[in-house]
This record gives sequence, structure tokens and C-alpha cells, in this order.
Amino acid sequence: MSVRVLSLIEEVVVARFSEEERVEVWDRWQAGDANRLIGRDLGRSAASIRAFVESWGGVRPPVRRRSLWHLSLVEREEISRGVAAGDSLRMVATRLGRAPSTISRELARNGGRVGYRAHHADRAFRRARRPKPSKLAEHQKLRGVVEEKLAEWWSPQQVVLWLKHPPCDRDDSSEK
Repeated sequence: MSVRVLSLIEEVVVARFSEEERVEVWDRWQAGDANRLIGRDLGRSAASIRAFVESWGGVRPPVRRRSLWHLSLVEREEISRGVAAGDSLRMVATRLGRAPSTISRELARNGGRVGYRAHHADRAFRRARRPKPSKLAEHQKLRGVVEEKLAEWWSPQQVVLWLKHPPCDRDDSSEK
């Protein structure tokens, strides 16, 4: 499966679950509940639960926190008020303690002086999920090697340590 198709699948799967459902799926999946049981309680199929978990590679995604460098909703509302009042970008930037280029980029990214809406800009930030496919999803050969080692009952930590050594230093027939 290509990375592009995988990304499209992830977007579709993720959009189907509310934030509360996502939390419940991860909590219960990590507790060892079967996909069938989780799905039954949420009114979903076991396949949709499995697809959701697989879309993240079986690893719970970190909670997304807004960086201090990013504009907050309050700052975006101040930009919106300043633009509506006809203030210059420099004046708005000075009031917020931000660089004028930050304000300029924010406006350019979200509708310009005429179409800028703070709520829409902030919602776009919250919706943005920058999925990065895992190395194992992108590299078939690497995934094959990892699956082989795991099938031989190597622990994930042993596989990682084995992969860290250059091929000339590693003995492929090394014991666990």
C-alpha cells in the first residue's frame, strides 16, 4: 500500500471518531480489550476499531499541545479586531508583542485582510494533523527484517539495538 493511500485512509478513519471516542478506544485497547467489545460499546464495527488503531501504527498519538510560538485564539481575535478597525500590521504586531511578519503570514494564510476570521484560523490549526508515516510503513525491506526478528521472539528493544549497529559490526546470526 502506498504512503499516499495510507494517508487517505488515516484521514477517513480519524474523522469518524470524536475526541471522546478516540480516548476511549485507546484506553480500552491499551487495557487489552478486544476490538469487538470496544466496537460494540461504541456502536462501531471491530474492523473500524482495528483500522483506527492501525492508522497510528498501534501507538497512541501524543496529545497535541500548542507551542508558545503559535498564535492563540485570543491573539487571533485581536488581529481580527485590528484588521477590522483598519490598523496597520505593525500596530497590531506591537500590541501583541509579535513580529509584523507573523501577523502578515497569519493574514496571508487565512483569508487576507478582507476574509480573515479568528475562529476559522484557530479551527484550521486545531484540525491540522501532520501525519508522518512510520519508517516501517515506508520501507518494506526494513519492516520485513523487523517482523522476522520479532517472529524469532526478539524483544522490540533487542531489535532496535541490533538495528543501531552498522551491518559490518553486526552478526546476523547473533543470539538473542
